[in-house]
Formats: sequence, C-alpha cells, structure tokens
Amino acid sequence: MYPDGGVVDVFVLQRNGGLTITDFGESLGWLRMQSVSKRRSPKQNRMIGDVCQTLGLELERGQLVLRVATDAAVGDSVLRVAQAAVRVSDLWFTLRTRAAQSASDEVHEWLTERRIAHERAVSRTGRSGRQWTVDFETHTDERTALVFLLSTGSRGAARRITEHVVAGCVDLSHLRESRQKLTLVSLFDDTQDVWRREDFQLVEQQSEVTLWSSPERFERLLLAA
Repeated sequence: MYPDGGVVDVFVLQRNGGLTITDFGESLGWLRMQSVSKRRSPKQNRMIGDVCQTLGLELERGQLVLRVATDAAVGDSVLRVAQAAVRVSDLWFTLRTRAAQSASDEVHEWLTERRIAHERAVSRTGRSGRQWTVDFETHTDERTALVFLLSTGSRGAARRITEHVVAGCVDLSHLRESRQKLTLVSLFDDTQDVWRREDFQLVEQQSEVTLWSSPERFERLLLAA
C-alpha cells in the first residue's frame, strides 16, 4: 500500500516473447501528487535510481519495469515491482522533511524570542524500547513539554504523519507517570490547508493539541498558565 492507504497496482503483460511487469508510472505519479513542485530533486532521482538498481528494475519513461522470461517465477517478480513502488512512495518523507525543517526553524526562533528554554530533535525511549525523535523539549519552572511538530504541504502525507505522532505519544506516555510536570504537545503547522478533522481527533486523545496560527495557546500550554 502507498503511505496514504492506496493500493499499489502491478501489471503483468506479455511482450516480445517474455513478460513485462510494471506499475505503469503510478508510483512516481503518486509521489508527484504529494509535492507542490513539479520536478523531483537530484537527491530524489538518485534515491529512485538506487531502488531500481537494488531490485533489478528499469526506470522507463516514469514507469518501474521488470522484464523476465515467461517461465520465470512471476510471483517473486511482481513482489519486487511492488516493493520498489512502496520504496519510491516512501520518498514522500524527504518532501515532508524540507517543509517541516522550515516550520521547525520558525518554532525555534519563536521559543528563543520568548526565552523559553528548549532542545531540538531530542531522542526519548518509549515503553516498547523504540527510540523516538521529538521535535522540541521545552523547560519552564512549571512544566516540561515534549512537542511533536506536524508539518507538511501534502494532504496525502498528513494522515501518515498524524498516525506516527499518535504512535509516538502512546509509546512515550509512560514518561508522564514518572514525571508529573511532563506533558505531550502536538503542534499542527496549519499554514497550509492539509489537515482534516479526523487528524486532530486522533492526536487529541493522546496529547494536548494546538495550532501554529494560535501561538498564544501554544505558549499557555508550555507555561502551564
């Protein structure tokens, strides 16, 4: 499945005495729909090339293609193309990283202006033993806050980011048991209209929710005011 829950389609065709297995360009098309830019970056092109090389595929006019003999193990070949499609679609994360980095810098500057002590990209261990990277950890006399920043320019990526933050909050919830002044905060970058009501409802069950367009509420949460 693609990151937004869409099904990956793989097609098997008889051509030139053999089989051609392809996604008909749907993977790169999906990736293109997640970005406001019409062109992929050189880094993304290199990563797509690495995926094809690793799995033995060709990139032909935007399509992932695998050519095999008619007596080849078709199931394994289909799986390789599907795996390539999923890996290519996962490059949405590089798109999200650029958008989130800009928003993260803005939040950092805002916290600095208000002299709220904070650390960026802190690593905390969840109940499961997994390491989670939290965008900000703020410290005031009244409260310590672990802040997840949800930022993307893609509506398709929004749900996956939301689910990631929910999973992080659930896994890190045990920290509130040992630190009474600790709170979990989900800060939505709502400068672009990509979030749905369901995204807020999912996250608010596990954390305090605030919007970047309402810095006053964000500040109150951090100061426990």
